Amino acid sequence: MTDTAPAAAPADTAPAAAPADTALPRHRNPLGNLLRGALIGVVETVPGVSGGTVALVTGIYDELIEAGHRITAAARRLVTGPERVAGAREQLRGVNWLLVLPLLVGMAAAVLTVAGPVTGLVEDHPETMRALFLGLVAGSVLVPVRLSGGAWRGTELGLFALGAVGGLLLTSLPSTSLEPSPWVVAPAAAIAVCALVLPGVSGSFLLLSVGLYQPTLQAVDQRDLGYIAWFGLWALVGLVVIVKLMRILLTRHHRGTMVVLAGVMIGALRSLWPWQDASSALQGPGADWPLMLLLALVGVVAVQLLVLVESRLAARTP
Repeated sequence: MTDTAPAAAPADTAPAAAPADTALPRHRNPLGNLLRGALIGVVETVPGVSGGTVALVTGIYDELIEAGHRITAAARRLVTGPERVAGAREQLRGVNWLLVLPLLVGMAAAVLTVAGPVTGLVEDHPETMRALFLGLVAGSVLVPVRLSGGAWRGTELGLFALGAVGGLLLTSLPSTSLEPSPWVVAPAAAIAVCALVLPGVSGSFLLLSVGLYQPTLQAVDQRDLGYIAWFGLWALVGLVVIVKLMRILLTRHHRGTMVVLAGVMIGALRSLWPWQDASSALQGPGADWPLMLLLALVGVVAVQLLVLVESRLAARTP
């Protein structure tokens, strides 16, 4: 899996994440990375589920942040210098392309092929899908908890609570319906793409909150290249900013960052509560609660099996 903070390390005084070239796992199986990308692409179309959660569970989170940082650093060197071409090449040599390229292909293929069907399932069977994904995300919370390393003290408990409140507030935003004009799409895309990096925060849910979820999926389904290009441009801007921020946090405050992410994931479970009305207000459990509970447990077990497989594969990596 990803690197962990030593159990005995002080809270955030010593970085738990070593430089990527020496400590980060190297996922070099193209087929495995293609499947990881496809899984991320699938969940990104579901309101309430974050692709960052999948990256965390499958053990590529830290390495993906490092790759994103190196790619953006290469672009910056190419534009500003010094030694533009040589400097860019130096940064790009540090990118694990056997992770990045299959991952991007898998994500794109999944989004282009399953955006419509997944939307249909969410619309036709909302309680069932939310119950399943509630279990998937709840089971995933154990990953950042473990990666934080050691028992939590007062500071960590406070950070966890802060993250939980933040996740709850983000998923309690009132739904609005904005016209998908270019100047509305731009900030929405920049913010929503943060879900690729922040476990627990769903870009689809944020788009749903501002009324851009359906227009965006329709644009993908109908191959509206103008909308897709504009959305992609501003998503790239948001991605550059959030990747840089997360790399700093993971390098300097790995333990605290994982604690906050665990809290965000817990708070964000609010959006996946199975019983909600048309305005996303929470309701009490219905008569089908045994089935919903079973589906949630299936989700928890599925994630834990995935974590177990990933851990064993990582243990075999020389």
